Amino acid sequence: MTTNNLAMRQSLLVGGRYKPWELALWVLALASPLLLSSHALIINEIAIVALFAVSLDLVLGYTGIVSLGHAAFFGMGAYAAALFSKLVMPDPLVGLLFAVAVSTVLGAVCSLTIIRGSDLTRLMVTLGVGLILMELANKLDWLTGGADGLQGVVMGSVLGKFAFDLSGRTAAWYSIVVLMLCFVIARRLVNSPFGATLKAVRDNRLRAMAIGISVTSKLSIVYTVAAGMAGAAGALLAQTTGFASLDLFEFHRSADVMLLLVIGGTGWLYGGVAGAIVFKLMQDVISSITPQYWTFWIGLFLVVLVLVGRERLIRPWTWFKRG
Repeated sequence: MTTNNLAMRQSLLVGGRYKPWELALWVLALASPLLLSSHALIINEIAIVALFAVSLDLVLGYTGIVSLGHAAFFGMGAYAAALFSKLVMPDPLVGLLFAVAVSTVLGAVCSLTIIRGSDLTRLMVTLGVGLILMELANKLDWLTGGADGLQGVVMGSVLGKFAFDLSGRTAAWYSIVVLMLCFVIARRLVNSPFGATLKAVRDNRLRAMAIGISVTSKLSIVYTVAAGMAGAAGALLAQTTGFASLDLFEFHRSADVMLLLVIGGTGWLYGGVAGAIVFKLMQDVISSITPQYWTFWIGLFLVVLVLVGRERLIRPWTWFKRG
């Protein structure tokens, strides 16, 4: 084994180790529905949006694929879970697995298109997929409810013991646990030799091809995995709210999740989690103060973030990232 291979192996081992602050962060996340029981509903939303952001970061931050239609997988997962509950069985875990499977298959099919063409082509293709699925959901109103949405989705108890309640604590714990499992998978993926090849493709695709990396297969695999995780986020939303609508496929869903990564940072999985926390808390606080102009203040925050720089504005997260 060469010196370079040993150095890379050591780097991957170090990067794959969990830091003390990471374990403390997840323990705090699990305790948050109990400590902040009156805010369990927004904690549930944060966990779902964080998972959605982590899935996009896999293709954007680690591979360099810009997607404007990531909401297609989010919406597909939501409708798959909701329809499974209504037509087959209300078990949330089985429905979640079904939604992930459907979204993963869709991601595998769509990956055949994003591996070809330029970045502009990928932007248009990913956006087009989302629009096509939204129109299909609108036309198949006998199945999806059309513009009225799919209503009356009733979920069973998690593991047959934990029923979803109005307080939202069960939903929050359910979403946090799913987020943790998906995060562990994503973290293991990016800190593996496969993850190192993804970064090589992101930094210089031609050089990666020249040294023998199968670029197309790497892009297809990571895009498929990310689609499955986005579908899991959509399924969580449908299961915990009991509703799925055309809004889940709209462009603003993809735009919002990109804003989360702008806030938290790309190429760092915790950036999606941090961005979700900051964005949802700002949205909740500002909209309660000024319901009509909350988007203006969030937009102003983003402008300041870009001009001043994330490194200066959010020192604690910078320290975590280095840790």
